[in-house]
Amino acid sequence: MATTQHGEAKPGMRKPVFTKVDQLKPGTTGHTLTVKVVTAKTVLQKGRAHLKQTRIAECLVGDETGTVIFTARNEQVDLMTPGTTVILRNAKIDMFKGSMRLAVDKWGRVEVTEPANFIVQEDNNLSLVEYELVNVVEE
Repeated sequence: MATTQHGEAKPGMRKPVFTKVDQLKPGTTGHTLTVKVVTAKTVLQKGRAHLKQTRIAECLVGDETGTVIFTARNEQVDLMTPGTTVILRNAKIDMFKGSMRLAVDKWGRVEVTEPANFIVQEDNNLSLVEYELVNVVEE
């Protein structure tokens, strides 16, 4: 641990706590995950070549506990090639038509990393689980 010249402990960068796919819950944020890209398909590409393009790809990503659809935007799309291992930093869960989607906004990061040595658990796709919006009435 680093110390100041007066010998006090300097607050270090917190080490990220890695989340497993099966721990993801609706409405949660701040996840750091190491996942493999299983599939990637571009669902939206608009804008002219010389202007800012908007690209969105739905990518099935997962680890040894399950899979979830990751919505890649713009330059993130280029990193999400099937077979690649990526670290998603500060990812959040968005709800889309009642199912979970993982996303990384401007506050997070997608980085390609060393190939992971786990086998993706493909028969536990969390994005196939439908959640119903329930209004809780306080009595």
